[in-house]
Amino acid sequence: MRGDKLTILKIVAAFFIILSLGSGSAWGAVGCDLNEPDKDVKRLFPGSTGFKTIELELQKLGGQKLAAKVEAKLRDKLHGLYETIDVPYTLYVIYANKKKIGYIHGVNQKGRYGGISIFLVMDLDERIKTLYIQKMSGEYAGKFRDAEFGKQFSGLTLADFETYEVLTRKGTGKVLEITNPAPEAEHDFRYILRGTKKNLILVNEFLRMSPAMSQKKGAPAK
Repeated sequence: MRGDKLTILKIVAAFFIILSLGSGSAWGAVGCDLNEPDKDVKRLFPGSTGFKTIELELQKLGGQKLAAKVEAKLRDKLHGLYETIDVPYTLYVIYANKKKIGYIHGVNQKGRYGGISIFLVMDLDERIKTLYIQKMSGEYAGKFRDAEFGKQFSGLTLADFETYEVLTRKGTGKVLEITNPAPEAEHDFRYILRGTKKNLILVNEFLRMSPAMSQKKGAPAK
């Protein structure tokens, strides 16, 4: 009887190993969606009446060539579980009645204590209205998730981040004026700035390639 149980356990273990090997990219890709889209969109984008979602992947839009382009603009390599070429992204297109008024887009960024989910609320010119951190761990996470921290990014665009070096935190311009609310967590602060630049780059590339996007409806614009 004991031998039969061991055999069954071995078969089950082998099954899961084969399953994980056969679908490694699907298991590895980690997307970033709003937890409660209907409520979150209304809260983050006052005046909105609805939204649609557009699902995107670097792999489907341009593959390694597009990934290399993103890396060149980021001035850093895409790496880790949150930045594989098959990561699914969701762009929320925001409406006021039938008029498109902006976008919300999120990315996962590796932090000191795990993933940081960084959402940017943007107008049609890809200018940040506010930054929203949906998920973050660590002793000082509350300070970074505070709305006052997110407001510091208001008005910034990709152009403001172009000279910002994500590896050294050197550069010029308004990005360097953003105040770290938790100096003890300098690494996480830098991770958030890196994730923000990555987010802006992705949105810019996704919108430039809009004819190739596959769409699916979210809450319908009224």
